[in-house]
Amino acid sequence: MSRRVNILFLGGAKRVSIGRMFIDAGRRLGLEVYLFSYELESHVPVSVIAEIIIGLRWRDPNLLKHLHDTVTAHSIDIIIPFVDGAIEPASLYCSTYGDAWTPSGDAETMKTLFDKAASATLFERNSLPIPATFDGNRTFPLIAKPRFGSASRGIRIISSDKEFDEIAENITDYLIQEYIAQREEYTVDCYIDAHGTPICTVPRKRLEVVGGEVSRTVTLRDDRVMELSRKVIDRLHLRGAVTLQFLRDITTDRLLLMEINPRLGGGAVCSVHAGADLPSFILSEWAGMSLTPCDNWRDGTEISRYQQEVVFYNNPNDK
Repeated sequence: MSRRVNILFLGGAKRVSIGRMFIDAGRRLGLEVYLFSYELESHVPVSVIAEIIIGLRWRDPNLLKHLHDTVTAHSIDIIIPFVDGAIEPASLYCSTYGDAWTPSGDAETMKTLFDKAASATLFERNSLPIPATFDGNRTFPLIAKPRFGSASRGIRIISSDKEFDEIAENITDYLIQEYIAQREEYTVDCYIDAHGTPICTVPRKRLEVVGGEVSRTVTLRDDRVMELSRKVIDRLHLRGAVTLQFLRDITTDRLLLMEINPRLGGGAVCSVHAGADLPSFILSEWAGMSLTPCDNWRDGTEISRYQQEVVFYNNPNDK
């Protein structure tokens, strides 16, 4: 008889593919996976495979209490954040209540990584290569990223004193760095077990991005990217599901760390298709099964994502 595991997605509104991968992975491991998703509204695509829980905003002061009510009512075993704002609450909840588990590190690290300015300071302190951070010298072009932004929202390229002056009054709301126009961008899907062992580090080249999220990507076995990824993991003591973002300066060939998202990325399904079974790693660790490092994933696995509609009939007379 299969062992049941209840998983709560936080902000998993569009994560239908990865949700199905969790169900399939559970079946292979002898686990019966039931999915719930914590959302602000019920009409979201993931409802085709998950029960929707109407929740609170990530900054709501009552969030942890409401999560506790949700976890208790539905016997939730695993909490998985899918958006940046949910990462710290997931970690904080699990460390506070202890009645559910999340594949991530401690809440304080999650809070630091959510703040781009604090992250840059952390990376520099650990001697990790990043784009040069603004030091008062207006050497254009510069890029200004909202400290707490995500999905590329609010990013500005600054090419003149006039453009810089437009944000100068709110400069502490941004991380400002050198802008590297000629670049290639890489995402690395990682899983690190509780002992700090990297189970997988799978680089992907970003081929096309729509709305801040990758729509086409291909796995790329790049030893240099993988080596730097392992260095980042070791120096920052990362755990669980982690997405690393790098860029390569084409002009100088510098490989630079841009940011770290301690959660499953939207394009992580590519790495799963390539053979790095991230859902299985998560389920296995929760179940106390041993994890074997995965290095036999397939290079050159490409995915192209597309939209598919989910229909909701709002007229109560419609059958």
